[in-house]
Amino acid sequence: VQLVESGGGLVQPGGSLKLSCAASGFTFSGYDMYWFRQAPGKGLEQISRIDTLGRTYYSTSVADRFTVSRDNAKNSLYLEMNSLKPEDTATYYCATYVGMNRSQGRGAQVTVSS
Repeated sequence: VQLVESGGGLVQPGGSLKLSCAASGFTFSGYDMYWFRQAPGKGLEQISRIDTLGRTYYSTSVADRFTVSRDNAKNSLYLEMNSLKPEDTATYYCATYVGMNRSQGRGAQVTVSS
C-alpha cells in the first residue's frame, strides 16, 4: 500500500485548499478511504471517510466546510477544504485499513495564517 498526499500549503483564514492523495499497491475502489489530521501538540483526528459506494462522513469540526471525494479510475482521493480557520492548521494524512492495519501517507502540511 502506498499513499502520497499533495496540495498542502499556506493559506489565509477563510481561504480554500484542495488536497489530493495518490493510491497504489491495492485495489483502491474496494476500500473505504479516510482523511486524518494531526495538529501541533495534539493527537490524530479522523475528519472524513468515503466508503466504496461514495457515501461520505465528516467530523463535526469540518462538516459543512470540507468535502471528500474519490476518483476510482485515477486511484485518487481528494479533500476540498473551504472557509479554513487557524485551528485547521495540521498535517493531513490519507489512509485506509487493509485488514486490521491502518496504512497512511507521509502527510501534507496545511497552515492557516494571516
